[in-house]
Amino acid sequence: MGNGGSVMKVEHLSSGIVMAKKIVLIDAKPSVRKQILRELHIMHACSSPFIVSSFGAYLSEPNICICMEFMDKGSFDSIYKSIGSRGKPGEAVTGPIPIGIVRQLAKRVLGGLVYLYEQMGVLHRDIKPSNILLNSEGEVKLCDFGVSGELENSVAKTFVGTSVYMSPERIQGSDYSVKSDVWSLGITLIELAHGCFPFADSEVDEETPIDSASLTPISSLPSSLSSAQRHSRRKSRGVSLHGGVGTLSILELMHHIVREPPPSLITSSVPHSLEFSEEAAQFVVYCLKKDPGERMNPRDLLGTSWMIDNGRADEMSLKTWAGTL
Repeated sequence: MGNGGSVMKVEHLSSGIVMAKKIVLIDAKPSVRKQILRELHIMHACSSPFIVSSFGAYLSEPNICICMEFMDKGSFDSIYKSIGSRGKPGEAVTGPIPIGIVRQLAKRVLGGLVYLYEQMGVLHRDIKPSNILLNSEGEVKLCDFGVSGELENSVAKTFVGTSVYMSPERIQGSDYSVKSDVWSLGITLIELAHGCFPFADSEVDEETPIDSASLTPISSLPSSLSSAQRHSRRKSRGVSLHGGVGTLSILELMHHIVREPPPSLITSSVPHSLEFSEEAAQFVVYCLKKDPGERMNPRDLLGTSWMIDNGRADEMSLKTWAGTL
């Protein structure tokens, strides 16, 4: 439902129901705002254990307010950035999420994608850690999915950090498909399992706006960048590749996503303390095939060996793990 807006915890006084209210500033004509509101009512029809429930939406000019189920443990973006134990006192650190928890999260995200695509006929369009929520019961649910195309068009007039989760075909301008959501899931899983963004060991701010006019279409880029070009394109909001030196601008990162091999779960830059099974690594490979024609869809991914629950007695349950946060 877009990347802009603020979220607050509220209580519905007459019923006592605690909700999350998202306030989104809409840059659109009144007629478009009303159309957005009509489209958002589709959310009421959603009934899935993997999708955040909607209590309704209303206009409060110039904003739209969306009332949703409150997930008390927050997003996985905030969770993994708060559980790190490394670093100096007072230093912001992040920590990896146990791979067994990441596996269970992946299965529930796939369940949500299958429901949205097969039952509701919509794509999520914005899979990333901040749009995957957890509550004390150990329930994992998706929020901010793309019900309203008008809302998506009206909120974002600039590229935002979400573009770093974009699939190669989307960066190149191809149509969105459910397999684009699968790519974003693959990037998300590596980020949570490693405790940092897979293309970077410095920060990537999901909410930092980036002027789309400053970006060159990938189709116009050379197959490689010279060192002089790299130096001239450094920006303060860049990122640095795992094991690399210096920073990449957003332009260079998008170039890297399109031109270079995808990231892997098992890599030499990951600390030896993190161990991943071959079936987990292969699952990520399925998600991050560069060619969307070769990339698996959500239903097929649910049938892979890593998604089978049997024989995983050593895994902590999501509810037990949520109780440790």
